[in-house]
Amino acid sequence: MSRASRYSQEVRERAVRLVSEQQGEHPSQWAAIGSIASKMGCTAETLRKWVRQAERDAGKRGGLTSSDQERLKALERENRELKRANEILRKAAAFFAQAELDRRPK
Repeated sequence: MSRASRYSQEVRERAVRLVSEQQGEHPSQWAAIGSIASKMGCTAETLRKWVRQAERDAGKRGGLTSSDQERLKALERENRELKRANEILRKAAAFFAQAELDRRPK
């Protein structure tokens, strides 16, 4: 379950779009991020992360896209559940095997 974000998706997209539009007016991307972050009410680091993720999603930067990250999280969650189920089954099998050995012969 994901936690509620402090900023809506629209605010994030608008901030990222502003950075790309106004990047030419600043000496560096970081300067543009700092300027826009103060106007948007978020930290520069938060906005930098949004910009980097948008760049990965657009294929401009290497790394996992948002959809790849979601799929990876789902697979890791499923893996944890399966490991837990296997552990329960292993313990149950050991319990019943021991019970069978302890049973008196007829």
